[in-house]
Formats: sequence, structure tokens, C-alpha cells
Amino acid sequence: MKKFILSALMLTAAAAVLPQSAEACSRVCYVGSDSLYVIGRCLDWRTPIPTNIYVYPAGIEKVGSDKEGAVKWKSKYGAVYAVSYDSGITEGMNEKGLCVNGLFCKGTVYDNAETATRPPMSLAMFVGWLLDMNATTDEVVEVLKAHDFSLSGATFDEGTVSALHWGVTDASGHSVIFEFDHGNINIYEMGDYLAMTNDPNWPAMTAIVDYWNRVGGTNMLPGTVASPDRCVRANFFAHHVDATPDADLGTSICRSVLINSCVPYTYQLGDGEPNVSSTQWRSYSNLRDRTYGFDIVTNYGYFYIDLKKCNLKPGGKILKLDTTKTKSLVGEANSRLEVSKGFTPAY
Repeated sequence: MKKFILSALMLTAAAAVLPQSAEACSRVCYVGSDSLYVIGRCLDWRTPIPTNIYVYPAGIEKVGSDKEGAVKWKSKYGAVYAVSYDSGITEGMNEKGLCVNGLFCKGTVYDNAETATRPPMSLAMFVGWLLDMNATTDEVVEVLKAHDFSLSGATFDEGTVSALHWGVTDASGHSVIFEFDHGNINIYEMGDYLAMTNDPNWPAMTAIVDYWNRVGGTNMLPGTVASPDRCVRANFFAHHVDATPDADLGTSICRSVLINSCVPYTYQLGDGEPNVSSTQWRSYSNLRDRTYGFDIVTNYGYFYIDLKKCNLKPGGKILKLDTTKTKSLVGEANSRLEVSKGFTPAY
């Protein structure tokens, strides 16, 4: 038993000294009762990432890139997007209750010599494309298996490359994670795992989570801001909270689990380590009731968009909620949505 505990402590220490890069984010799946699923995620970065909320109706012609031969589509479903820098979709949820969230993963390499010749798709539009054209996780998986696109994107924040992996969950609770490995797309069923963070890749991360599951979390959990530690904590607590059918309570539970794996705002590691990422904002996608909540850490409260009250049919208006005007906004925010021409993708 002493050896087992010692090994656990050594793993915690090793995780604590991993490079605390700027690519820190967490995602947790709250499983309630009566088909309630709430996906919470936090976005962590070293500098503020201004992020506005857009609601797009179905029936809009879109293009995935400004490069020749780019992927084109006409949206089948309306959706709400979180758009960072007003130029790229970070995540979102569509009217069918499909949710897609992008988190950083440093080992990501999107293309190889073969895939680079396929129709271009920009990271700025990739999540939107998946949400616009798919109703379920299985449908997303089929798109990924076909892999009829080449993925790339503009840099941001003084040259940072968006190396991402994604979590996908639909209204039935079916979740997958997919990662790009030198042009290959690896797709993993989440099964009973309820959290994801950043590095390492998913097979290595599940090995760490499994280890801590054997240790047991009641008396000891890893507590650093390292990616594996955050994943272990979120997964443990997501499995040890009540399952409720109540949407408000379920979202509150999801928020409390997620916050436990966030990085405190302005937190710095050691002597002013410049690359530590603090949580900028959190989102909560209620896949059953089609509400999308948003929580900016420097704001006073949490607000949400009710997609059921939006006109998502073809011909509906594009709507925008400017989060720079939401310092004191709390509760349903549909009335604060304004007609918009849409965002301009940074291809």
C-alpha cells in the first residue's frame, strides 16, 4: 500500500513539473437524469481572448476557406457559436443538441503530403461546418472518417498556431474525442470518461485517469494546474455528483465541477512564469433543453441563450451578443441579441 501511495505521489509530482503552457482548457460532461446532459468547458489563455456569441439560422451558403477549391456547404441546422477575436469559431451547439468544443493539444499535426491536396477547410470555420451539417455524433464521425478536407488556419496572439483536438457530444450523450496525428484522424469513444483537457493525447490521458481511479479520489487527488491533474479531478467529481433532471440545478452542478479544474484568473507559476494560462471564460451547453450558457470570469454573473426561442429556420436573421457589453448580464440573454452581418473568418 505504501508503494502504491508513493507511486501516486510521484505521478502527481511529475505532472506538477510538466511545462505549464498557454494551451490549458478543460471540458466536462455532466450526466443528469431524464436525458439531461450539460457540457461545460473553460477556455484558458495567457492573454484575454475576446469572444462574442453568434446565432446563425439554417439555410446559409458558407465556404470553409478563401483558398481555391475550398469546402462549401449550405447549413442544414441553426446553431450558436462562440467566436473568438470575432474571426474564428471556438465551439458551439446546434438546434439538434450537438455540441463541439475545441481544446489545445500541442502534438497536433493536421496534414500530411496526401491530405494537404484535399479541399481546404479553415480552423475558423471547421466547428461551424460540423455543427451546420450534422445532427449526431455518429454523423460527425462519418465526416471525419471520409476526411474529404485539408485543415489549416491562421495564427493568432503573435504567431500562435491553433493546435487543437475536439470533444463532440450529442443529445443522446454519445461522446467522442478526435485528434489529428500527421494527417490521420484518430477517433476515440469516450465511454465512461467524463472529462478531457489538453496534453497528452487521449490514449495516454486515459492511462493516467485509470491510474488515479485505482488510487481512489476520496482521500487524494492531484491538485496542480497541469493538464492531467485537471482531467483527473474533473472526471472524478463528474462521477460523484447527483444526477438531477432539473436543468438549472444540473448546470449549477456542472459549473461547480468545471470550476474545480479551472486555473485561477491571473495565477502565475513560480517566479512569474509567463506561459501559465488562467481561465478566461466558461460555457455550458444543455443538450436536452438547447440552452447555451456563458460565464466570463471578470463579469458579475452567468447568462445564457435559449436556442428554442431563436428563429433558426432558413431566412432567419444572424444574431450577435457583444460580450463587451455584458459585465452585469445575468440569466436569459435572448433580448440582448442584435441583428448582425456575421463575423469575418480569419482564414
